[in-house]
Amino acid sequence: MAKHTVVLIPGDGIGPEVTRATQRVLEAAGMSVEWVEMLAGASALEAGMDNVLPQRTLAAVTAHKIALKGPVTTPVGKGFKSVNVQLRQKLGLYAAVRPVRNLPGIQTRYEGVDLVIVRENTEGLYSGIENEIVPGVVTSLKVASRLACTRIARYAFAYATRRHRKTVTVFHKANIMKLSDGLFLDCARQIHADEFPGIEYKELIIDAGCMRLVQDPSRFDVLLMENLYGDLVSDLCAGLVGGLGVVPGSNIGDEAAIFEAVHGSAPDIAGRGIANPLALIMSGVMMLNHLQETAVAEKIKHAYDTVLADGNHLTVDLGGTTTTDGFADAIIAKL
Repeated sequence: MAKHTVVLIPGDGIGPEVTRATQRVLEAAGMSVEWVEMLAGASALEAGMDNVLPQRTLAAVTAHKIALKGPVTTPVGKGFKSVNVQLRQKLGLYAAVRPVRNLPGIQTRYEGVDLVIVRENTEGLYSGIENEIVPGVVTSLKVASRLACTRIARYAFAYATRRHRKTVTVFHKANIMKLSDGLFLDCARQIHADEFPGIEYKELIIDAGCMRLVQDPSRFDVLLMENLYGDLVSDLCAGLVGGLGVVPGSNIGDEAAIFEAVHGSAPDIAGRGIANPLALIMSGVMMLNHLQETAVAEKIKHAYDTVLADGNHLTVDLGGTTTTDGFADAIIAKL
Protein backbone atom coordinates (compact mmCIF):
# COMPACT_ATOMS: atom_id res chain seq x y z
CA MET A 1 0.00 0.00 0.00
CA ALA A 2 1.14 3.51 -0.80
CA LYS A 3 1.52 5.85 2.16
CA HIS A 4 -1.17 8.51 2.30
CA THR A 5 -1.13 11.88 4.02
CA VAL A 6 -4.55 12.66 5.46
CA VAL A 7 -5.64 15.84 7.24
CA LEU A 8 -7.44 14.89 10.46
CA ILE A 9 -10.00 17.34 11.84
CA PRO A 10 -11.17 15.85 15.17
CA GLY A 11 -14.02 18.34 15.57
CA ASP A 12 -16.02 19.17 18.67
CA GLY A 13 -17.83 17.28 21.42
CA ILE A 14 -17.56 13.55 20.74
CA GLY A 15 -15.46 14.26 17.64
CA PRO A 16 -12.04 13.52 19.17
CA GLU A 17 -13.34 10.23 20.63
CA VAL A 18 -14.79 8.87 17.39
CA THR A 19 -11.86 10.09 15.27
CA ARG A 20 -9.39 8.37 17.60
CA ALA A 21 -11.33 5.10 17.35
CA THR A 22 -11.48 5.43 13.55
CA GLN A 23 -7.74 6.04 13.29
CA ARG A 24 -7.09 2.85 15.26
CA VAL A 25 -9.32 0.79 12.96
CA LEU A 26 -7.83 2.19 9.75
CA GLU A 27 -4.27 1.59 10.93
CA ALA A 28 -5.05 -1.91 12.23
CA ALA A 29 -6.51 -2.80 8.83
CA GLY A 30 -3.22 -1.92 7.20
CA MET A 31 -3.67 1.64 5.99
CA SER A 32 -0.31 3.34 5.69
CA VAL A 33 -1.05 6.90 6.74
CA GLU A 34 0.51 10.07 8.06
CA TRP A 35 -2.04 12.15 9.94
CA VAL A 36 -1.86 15.95 9.83
CA GLU A 37 -4.11 17.14 12.66
CA MET A 38 -5.88 20.47 12.21
CA LEU A 39 -8.63 22.29 14.11
CA ALA A 40 -12.01 23.59 13.01
CA GLY A 41 -15.21 24.55 14.77
CA ALA A 42 -15.62 25.49 18.42
CA SER A 43 -12.41 23.61 19.25
CA ALA A 44 -10.46 26.13 17.14
CA LEU A 45 -11.88 29.00 19.17
CA GLU A 46 -11.15 27.19 22.42
CA ALA A 47 -7.53 26.81 21.28
CA GLY A 48 -7.24 30.58 20.99
CA MET A 49 -7.70 30.92 17.23
CA ASP A 50 -9.76 33.82 15.92
CA ASN A 51 -11.71 31.83 13.33
CA VAL A 52 -13.76 28.61 13.39
CA LEU A 53 -12.13 27.70 10.09
CA PRO A 54 -8.45 28.68 10.37
CA GLN A 55 -6.57 29.43 7.18
CA ARG A 56 -3.97 26.81 8.08
CA THR A 57 -6.70 24.14 8.12
CA LEU A 58 -7.91 25.17 4.67
CA ALA A 59 -4.33 25.25 3.41
CA ALA A 60 -3.64 21.75 4.73
CA VAL A 61 -6.67 20.25 3.00
CA THR A 62 -5.79 22.10 -0.19
CA ALA A 63 -2.23 20.79 -0.06
CA HIS A 64 -2.98 17.17 0.83
CA LYS A 65 -6.34 16.92 -0.99
CA ILE A 66 -7.94 14.55 1.51
CA ALA A 67 -9.36 14.92 5.02
CA LEU A 68 -11.19 12.89 7.63
CA LYS A 69 -13.41 15.06 9.81
CA GLY A 70 -15.31 14.53 13.02
CA PRO A 71 -18.54 16.43 13.80
CA VAL A 72 -18.34 20.16 14.47
CA THR A 73 -20.74 22.40 16.35
CA THR A 74 -22.98 24.80 14.42
CA PRO A 75 -24.99 27.33 16.48
CA VAL A 76 -28.73 27.44 15.78
CA GLY A 77 -30.18 30.82 14.80
CA LYS A 78 -27.10 32.84 15.75
CA GLY A 79 -23.32 32.74 15.97
CA PHE A 80 -20.78 31.74 13.33
CA LYS A 81 -21.59 30.39 9.88
CA SER A 82 -21.54 26.60 9.53
CA VAL A 83 -17.99 25.27 9.25
CA ASN A 84 -19.26 22.52 6.96
CA VAL A 85 -20.81 25.01 4.54
CA GLN A 86 -17.62 27.09 4.55
CA LEU A 87 -15.44 24.05 3.83
CA ARG A 88 -17.63 22.98 0.93
CA GLN A 89 -17.75 26.42 -0.64
CA LYS A 90 -14.11 27.41 -0.13
CA LEU A 91 -12.73 24.04 -1.31
CA GLY A 92 -15.23 23.50 -4.14
CA LEU A 93 -16.60 20.27 -2.64
CA TYR A 94 -19.65 20.27 -4.86
CA ALA A 95 -20.80 16.65 -4.43
CA ALA A 96 -22.14 15.36 -1.13
CA VAL A 97 -22.43 11.58 -1.35
CA ARG A 98 -24.24 9.58 1.31
CA PRO A 99 -24.80 5.83 0.88
CA VAL A 100 -27.63 4.41 2.98
CA ARG A 101 -28.11 0.67 3.44
CA ASN A 102 -29.49 -1.80 5.92
CA LEU A 103 -26.77 -3.15 8.21
CA PRO A 104 -26.58 -6.66 9.68
CA GLY A 105 -28.07 -6.87 13.16
CA ILE A 106 -29.66 -3.40 13.04
CA GLN A 107 -33.41 -4.01 13.00
CA THR A 108 -35.57 -1.29 11.45
CA ARG A 109 -39.01 -1.03 9.89
CA TYR A 110 -37.53 -1.47 6.43
CA GLU A 111 -35.59 -4.15 4.57
CA GLY A 112 -33.73 -4.03 1.29
CA VAL A 113 -32.63 -0.41 1.63
CA ASP A 114 -29.57 0.25 -0.54
CA LEU A 115 -29.60 3.74 -1.98
CA VAL A 116 -27.25 6.69 -2.42
CA ILE A 117 -28.09 10.39 -2.10
CA VAL A 118 -26.01 12.65 -4.35
CA ARG A 119 -26.52 16.27 -3.35
CA GLU A 120 -25.33 19.50 -4.93
CA ASN A 121 -23.25 21.06 -2.19
CA THR A 122 -22.50 24.69 -3.03
CA GLU A 123 -25.66 26.52 -4.12
CA GLY A 124 -29.37 26.72 -3.32
CA LEU A 125 -31.05 27.97 -0.16
CA TYR A 126 -28.74 25.90 2.03
CA SER A 127 -25.78 28.09 1.09
CA GLY A 128 -27.13 30.62 3.59
CA ILE A 129 -27.24 33.82 1.54
CA GLU A 130 -29.64 35.86 3.69
CA ASN A 131 -30.37 39.52 4.28
CA GLU A 132 -32.67 41.55 6.49
CA ILE A 133 -33.98 44.01 3.92
CA VAL A 134 -35.95 46.05 6.48
CA PRO A 135 -36.51 45.36 10.18
CA GLY A 136 -38.62 42.25 10.53
CA VAL A 137 -38.30 41.17 6.87
CA VAL A 138 -35.65 38.66 5.85
CA THR A 139 -34.91 37.25 2.40
CA SER A 140 -33.02 34.05 1.53
CA LEU A 141 -31.52 33.70 -1.93
CA LYS A 142 -31.71 30.42 -3.83
CA VAL A 143 -28.97 30.34 -6.47
CA ALA A 144 -28.82 27.79 -9.28
CA SER A 145 -26.22 27.96 -12.04
CA ARG A 146 -25.97 25.84 -15.16
CA LEU A 147 -22.34 25.09 -14.26
CA ALA A 148 -23.18 23.65 -10.84
CA CYS A 149 -26.33 21.83 -11.96
CA THR A 150 -24.52 20.19 -14.88
CA ARG A 151 -21.51 19.31 -12.72
CA ILE A 152 -23.54 17.49 -10.06
CA ALA A 153 -25.68 15.70 -12.64
CA ARG A 154 -22.57 14.42 -14.40
CA TYR A 155 -21.14 13.29 -11.06
CA ALA A 156 -24.32 11.38 -10.14
CA PHE A 157 -24.51 9.53 -13.46
CA ALA A 158 -20.77 8.77 -13.42
CA TYR A 159 -21.08 7.48 -9.84
CA ALA A 160 -24.00 5.27 -10.84
CA THR A 161 -21.96 3.88 -13.72
CA ARG A 162 -18.87 3.17 -11.58
CA ARG A 163 -20.93 1.51 -8.86
CA HIS A 164 -23.04 -0.54 -11.29
CA ARG A 165 -26.22 1.25 -10.22
CA LYS A 166 -29.16 1.18 -12.58
CA THR A 167 -31.31 4.25 -11.94
CA VAL A 168 -30.87 7.94 -11.14
CA THR A 169 -33.96 9.72 -9.80
CA VAL A 170 -34.09 13.50 -9.45
CA PHE A 171 -36.16 14.93 -6.60
CA HIS A 172 -37.32 18.46 -7.45
CA LYS A 173 -39.97 21.15 -6.98
CA ALA A 174 -39.96 22.48 -10.52
CA ASN A 175 -43.74 22.70 -10.52
CA ILE A 176 -43.32 25.74 -8.24
CA MET A 177 -39.68 26.80 -8.61
CA LYS A 178 -39.84 26.71 -12.37
CA LEU A 179 -36.58 28.55 -13.04
CA SER A 180 -34.16 27.22 -10.40
CA ASP A 181 -35.39 23.63 -10.13
CA GLY A 182 -36.33 23.79 -13.80
CA LEU A 183 -32.68 24.48 -14.63
CA PHE A 184 -31.62 21.57 -12.40
CA LEU A 185 -33.95 19.25 -14.35
CA ASP A 186 -32.82 20.57 -17.74
CA CYS A 187 -29.18 19.88 -16.89
CA ALA A 188 -29.90 16.38 -15.56
CA ARG A 189 -31.92 15.50 -18.67
CA GLN A 190 -29.19 16.75 -20.98
CA ILE A 191 -26.39 14.87 -19.19
CA HIS A 192 -28.49 11.70 -19.23
CA ALA A 193 -29.30 11.97 -22.93
CA ASP A 194 -25.85 13.03 -24.12
CA GLU A 195 -23.49 11.07 -21.87
CA PHE A 196 -25.24 8.30 -19.91
CA PRO A 197 -28.21 6.96 -21.89
CA GLY A 198 -27.63 3.46 -20.46
CA ILE A 199 -28.66 4.57 -16.96
CA GLU A 200 -32.40 4.71 -16.34
CA TYR A 201 -33.55 8.26 -15.51
CA LYS A 202 -36.58 9.31 -13.47
CA GLU A 203 -38.00 12.49 -11.93
CA LEU A 204 -40.22 12.94 -8.89
CA ILE A 205 -41.63 16.04 -7.22
CA ILE A 206 -39.96 15.94 -3.83
CA ASP A 207 -43.06 15.72 -1.66
CA ALA A 208 -44.28 12.69 -3.61
CA GLY A 209 -40.76 11.30 -3.56
CA CYS A 210 -40.59 11.50 0.24
CA MET A 211 -43.95 9.76 0.51
CA ARG A 212 -42.72 6.93 -1.70
CA LEU A 213 -39.49 6.70 0.27
CA VAL A 214 -41.33 5.96 3.50
CA GLN A 215 -43.69 3.58 1.72
CA ASP A 216 -40.93 1.48 0.15
CA PRO A 217 -37.34 2.79 0.09
CA SER A 218 -36.10 -0.38 -1.61
CA ARG A 219 -37.47 0.92 -4.93
CA PHE A 220 -34.82 3.68 -5.07
CA ASP A 221 -31.22 3.52 -6.25
CA VAL A 222 -29.34 6.83 -6.75
CA LEU A 223 -31.18 10.01 -5.73
CA LEU A 224 -29.98 13.32 -7.19
CA MET A 225 -31.09 16.67 -5.79
CA GLU A 226 -30.15 20.23 -4.98
CA ASN A 227 -28.58 21.33 -1.73
CA LEU A 228 -31.39 21.86 0.77
CA TYR A 229 -33.49 18.95 -0.48
CA GLY A 230 -30.44 16.71 -0.23
CA ASP A 231 -29.75 17.78 3.33
CA LEU A 232 -33.29 16.91 4.43
CA VAL A 233 -33.72 13.71 2.44
CA SER A 234 -30.34 12.27 3.38
CA ASP A 235 -31.22 12.50 7.08
CA LEU A 236 -34.67 11.09 6.41
CA CYS A 237 -33.06 8.13 4.65
CA ALA A 238 -30.64 7.61 7.53
CA GLY A 239 -33.70 7.16 9.75
CA LEU A 240 -34.82 4.28 7.55
CA VAL A 241 -31.78 2.19 8.51
CA GLY A 242 -31.11 3.15 12.12
CA GLY A 243 -30.14 6.82 12.26
CA LEU A 244 -27.23 9.15 11.63
CA GLY A 245 -24.89 6.96 13.67
CA VAL A 246 -24.89 4.20 11.04
CA VAL A 247 -24.39 6.11 7.77
CA PRO A 248 -21.23 7.65 6.29
CA GLY A 249 -20.78 10.90 4.41
CA SER A 250 -18.39 12.52 1.98
CA ASN A 251 -17.93 15.89 0.28
CA ILE A 252 -16.05 15.63 -2.98
CA GLY A 253 -14.66 18.15 -5.44
CA ASP A 254 -12.24 18.10 -8.33
CA GLU A 255 -9.26 19.07 -6.15
CA ALA A 256 -10.09 17.77 -2.66
CA ALA A 257 -12.39 15.50 -0.67
CA ILE A 258 -13.51 15.44 2.96
CA PHE A 259 -14.99 12.35 4.58
CA GLU A 260 -17.03 12.97 7.70
CA ALA A 261 -19.45 11.71 10.29
CA VAL A 262 -22.81 13.23 9.43
CA HIS A 263 -24.18 13.25 12.97
CA GLY A 264 -23.78 16.09 15.47
CA SER A 265 -21.11 16.74 18.06
CA ALA A 266 -23.37 15.50 20.92
CA PRO A 267 -21.86 17.66 23.69
CA ASP A 268 -24.18 16.02 26.25
CA ILE A 269 -22.23 12.74 26.02
CA ALA A 270 -18.78 14.11 25.16
CA GLY A 271 -16.00 12.64 27.25
CA ARG A 272 -18.07 9.71 28.50
CA GLY A 273 -16.63 7.19 26.02
CA ILE A 274 -20.03 5.93 24.86
CA ALA A 275 -20.33 7.56 21.42
CA ASN A 276 -20.76 5.27 18.43
CA PRO A 277 -17.78 5.65 16.06
CA LEU A 278 -19.36 3.57 13.28
CA ALA A 279 -20.44 6.49 11.06
CA LEU A 280 -16.90 7.87 10.92
CA ILE A 281 -15.40 4.40 10.46
CA MET A 282 -17.76 3.90 7.51
CA SER A 283 -16.69 7.29 6.18
CA GLY A 284 -13.10 6.09 6.51
CA VAL A 285 -14.03 3.15 4.29
CA MET A 286 -15.39 5.60 1.71
CA MET A 287 -12.10 7.47 1.97
CA LEU A 288 -10.13 4.28 1.33
CA ASN A 289 -12.22 3.56 -1.76
CA HIS A 290 -11.61 7.12 -2.95
CA LEU A 291 -7.87 6.48 -2.51
CA GLN A 292 -8.29 3.23 -4.47
CA GLU A 293 -7.34 1.17 -1.43
CA THR A 294 -10.32 -1.09 -2.04
CA ALA A 295 -8.91 -4.26 -0.45
CA VAL A 296 -8.39 -2.54 2.91
CA ALA A 297 -11.79 -0.87 2.64
CA GLU A 298 -13.47 -4.24 2.09
CA LYS A 299 -11.66 -5.76 5.07
CA ILE A 300 -13.00 -3.07 7.39
CA LYS A 301 -16.51 -3.25 5.95
CA HIS A 302 -16.59 -7.01 6.45
CA ALA A 303 -15.27 -6.63 10.00
CA TYR A 304 -17.87 -4.11 11.16
CA ASP A 305 -20.66 -6.02 9.41
CA THR A 306 -19.57 -9.10 11.36
CA VAL A 307 -19.46 -7.22 14.68
CA LEU A 308 -22.93 -5.80 14.08
CA ALA A 309 -24.33 -9.18 13.09
CA ASP A 310 -22.87 -10.80 16.23
CA GLY A 311 -24.61 -8.20 18.36
CA ASN A 312 -22.26 -8.68 21.32
CA HIS A 313 -20.37 -5.38 21.09
CA LEU A 314 -22.96 -2.73 20.28
CA THR A 315 -22.80 0.83 21.58
CA VAL A 316 -25.55 2.37 23.68
CA ASP A 317 -27.37 3.99 20.73
CA LEU A 318 -27.73 0.55 19.15
CA GLY A 319 -29.08 -1.04 22.32
CA GLY A 320 -25.80 -2.36 23.73
CA THR A 321 -23.39 -1.38 26.48
CA THR A 322 -20.05 -1.32 24.65
CA THR A 323 -17.86 1.78 24.81
CA THR A 324 -16.48 3.76 21.89
CA ASP A 325 -13.07 2.11 22.24
CA GLY A 326 -14.67 -1.27 22.93
CA PHE A 327 -16.51 -1.14 19.62
CA ALA A 328 -13.27 -0.27 17.80
CA ASP A 329 -11.52 -3.12 19.67
CA ALA A 330 -14.19 -5.56 18.46
CA ILE A 331 -13.69 -4.49 14.85
CA ILE A 332 -9.92 -4.76 15.19
CA ALA A 333 -10.30 -8.26 16.63
CA LYS A 334 -12.33 -9.29 13.58
CA LEU A 335 -9.67 -7.84 11.31
